[in-house]
Amino acid sequence: MHHFNEIFIQILILLAISLTVIALTKLMNRPYSIALVLVGLILGLTEIPYLDEAEHFIVQSEVFQVIIISLFLPVLLGDASLKLSFSHLKEEKGPVLALAVGGTLLSFLFIGIGAHYLIGLPIIVAFTFAALMSATDPISVISIFKSLGVPKKLVTIIEGESLFNDGVAVVLFQISTVYLVSYMEMGLAGLGHGILLFLKFSFGGIAVGGITGFIFSQIIRAYDDYPLEIAFSIVMFFGSYFIAEHFHVSGVIAIVVAGLIFGNYGAKVGMSETTKINIDSFFDTITFFANSLIFLMIGLEIKNIDLTQKWGYIAIAIVIVLLSRTLALYISLAPVRGFSEKYKAILNWGGLKGSLSIALALSLPRTFEGREDILILTFSVVLFSLLFQGLTITPLINKLKVTDKKENVDSNPS
Repeated sequence: MHHFNEIFIQILILLAISLTVIALTKLMNRPYSIALVLVGLILGLTEIPYLDEAEHFIVQSEVFQVIIISLFLPVLLGDASLKLSFSHLKEEKGPVLALAVGGTLLSFLFIGIGAHYLIGLPIIVAFTFAALMSATDPISVISIFKSLGVPKKLVTIIEGESLFNDGVAVVLFQISTVYLVSYMEMGLAGLGHGILLFLKFSFGGIAVGGITGFIFSQIIRAYDDYPLEIAFSIVMFFGSYFIAEHFHVSGVIAIVVAGLIFGNYGAKVGMSETTKINIDSFFDTITFFANSLIFLMIGLEIKNIDLTQKWGYIAIAIVIVLLSRTLALYISLAPVRGFSEKYKAILNWGGLKGSLSIALALSLPRTFEGREDILILTFSVVLFSLLFQGLTITPLINKLKVTDKKENVDSNPS
């Protein structure tokens, strides 16, 4: 018990470091996720005796990794889906669906093939890595977009793509880690089984999320009591996730659909303005803590990754991921008429990798063959993505002149 108390105190110290970093970056109007990764790297590369146990617990303990996937994932996705306006999403449904479904599937195929043939990873390992790299994380990008006054259309597209492509990427991750080889051995019949399983995961998740979102939207009609309604929203997110997982369908898609219904329909029929403000504030705070730990953890993980003699294949992996994103984005958006080339360039470079990729990589069982390779490549690509792409997206936006100062007021979070 005393041992866990010590670790808990050390984690609180790391959290205090995170909050200090966030507070300083906000004063400088910079994205905090990038700063946290840099601080994590510094902590990971230097020996700080008192924090060693906490660092070890965070990056190596299976207990902590289960917490990351089971506790943080529903909260992070729930928060994002709750705040996404259905009317804005409907306006941009063409590019959002093209990117979230077509773009994610193409990216998955291109990265998987590239990782197998160019890096030499076994098929399962290559496509598991591909699934992780097909998920985008807009946290850093959205904060930059909002500070620069990027048009709402672009913010909605990147948020919508990220939310739905997370669901698709997690389904692909589950198929790759468990079913891929047996389906490949079955040939054409296996492809059919794979497509059916994908549809089962996806539509099953939509059904569970739709039902839970609707039920909880009806429940809150009877109350005007924001602490109770916040509690209901938490139960809804975790309930939809674990019910979906119990029935072997997509928990991530269930959360997204439940959140969209609750945040739009539920808000209209059952929430007062006070409740809406308090629910948003509550989830802002929870996701703030979750992200501060996850992004710090990305940097800390450097301590456990042996990068010697692996720089070559890390560089190849980064190139594969960047090229695959570009190809997938331009091919999937080709049927969308009149879509701005400048927007395509920003969406392409703004497709950062982040917390979901890390959480899923850490959730792989230690017995999974190739887990070490996946962790090394995932952490390396996420680091590159957050630091290099994250720090160069602002100059790109300024160079392309897509900022709309008139929309800056609208784009700021409430």
